[in-house]
Amino acid sequence: MVEVDDIVIGAGQAGPSLAARLAEAGRRVVLVEREHLGGTCVNDGCIPTKTLIASARAAHVARRAADWGVRAGEVSVDMRAVKARKDAVVKESVDSLGEWLRGLKTLRLVWGQARFVAPDTVDAGGERFKAQRIFLNTGGRAVVPDWPGVDTVKVLTNTSMMDLDVLPDHLLVVGGSYIGLEFAQMVRRFGARVTVLEHGERLIAREDPEVSKAVQEIVEGEGVEVRCGVRDISLAPGPNGEGVVLSCTCAGDKRVLGGSHLLVAVGRRPNTDGLGLEHAGVKLDARGFIEVDDQLRTSVPGIWALGDVNGRGAFTHTSYNDHEIVAANLLDDDPRRVSDRIPCYALFTDPPLGRVGMTESEVRATGKPALVATMPMTRVGRARERGETQGFMKVLVDAQSKKILGASLLGIEADEVVHVLLDVMAAGAPYTVIRRAMHIHPTVSELVPTLLGMLKPLP
Repeated sequence: MVEVDDIVIGAGQAGPSLAARLAEAGRRVVLVEREHLGGTCVNDGCIPTKTLIASARAAHVARRAADWGVRAGEVSVDMRAVKARKDAVVKESVDSLGEWLRGLKTLRLVWGQARFVAPDTVDAGGERFKAQRIFLNTGGRAVVPDWPGVDTVKVLTNTSMMDLDVLPDHLLVVGGSYIGLEFAQMVRRFGARVTVLEHGERLIAREDPEVSKAVQEIVEGEGVEVRCGVRDISLAPGPNGEGVVLSCTCAGDKRVLGGSHLLVAVGRRPNTDGLGLEHAGVKLDARGFIEVDDQLRTSVPGIWALGDVNGRGAFTHTSYNDHEIVAANLLDDDPRRVSDRIPCYALFTDPPLGRVGMTESEVRATGKPALVATMPMTRVGRARERGETQGFMKVLVDAQSKKILGASLLGIEADEVVHVLLDVMAAGAPYTVIRRAMHIHPTVSELVPTLLGMLKPLP
């Protein structure tokens, strides 16, 4: 038995940062990781996908070079070189994280599967550790539905897509939400045929309908085929055992599609199996996520859950914020809560979607009077200068308090511009603070005050 002060299980976005804060406070910390440092974000999520998206955009811009009066010639994509660049960026991130952790004197990194044997005791790496406090940051993984024939074909997920170094002839993407759409546009820009199959009646159904419509128009405009209302999927190997044949019904009609590759992006599940949570008494919710309170404490005193595994957020930034909340409460005498944060995220298609706060449907559900303004990106000088005028900006405001309730910004640099609104929302200030601000010209952000000057009652 090795007795320490704290055990952190999982080296994703929350784990290492929290372990470092604890170690810097002089506590003896064990950080347990079974696979790789950095978790999903660094290895098969944010960093590698956005690196691939950058390569795909370079190819897309090169093909459009004539639009700007530039002659680029024939454009080809070397997928092995694209993957090698992605691998190099990932390696640099992982190596940097490892070097940082090795420099923490009271932190010990243990490799292996962690498993509870008691509420304060964990087996890992062939040893048994006992601690006053245990923090779970085990993340999640892609869901692969139990479709008929799913075991007869090769199914790609966001993880196995990272190993692909060839250009698919025809990529079938099941799932028309954030992960699926990013991969669909990316692979199409590399030069492949791509078909997106979505169960819902529209893409990214959590967004307002006009956002879904605009995103669909963007990807279809680049040649991605989109089919919604897909049901009854079954799979079989293609001719000579290669590729995949996908059968389904679409809007009530039977369809059969052949593809060289199949990517499944229909959701994620928490990594709670194998942890022996039953030996600790940690409660799970109906979806299998670890139940936590507003300060990320589980049902068992002395055990916390952070990141994707707690179901309170599915992004790198929510996971990192989880670590900040726990560290503030335990080390800084600063009572922070999950409910304090404002929902925000982005869809990293090109152009990107920046989202903050409530959607229009959510605002309507409150029954409170609200204001709304919408502006097409064709009004934005920066967008016209760049020749990238797709999308629009939309903002919702409380009619009484004048505080910003939410926004959907779809367009060039929208993933950055949305923070103009987010920061004012976090400050609890009225929209008039931005409305009266002088912004730099020519930028995308300079049109946010103009947008707010167009507010009208939400019908």
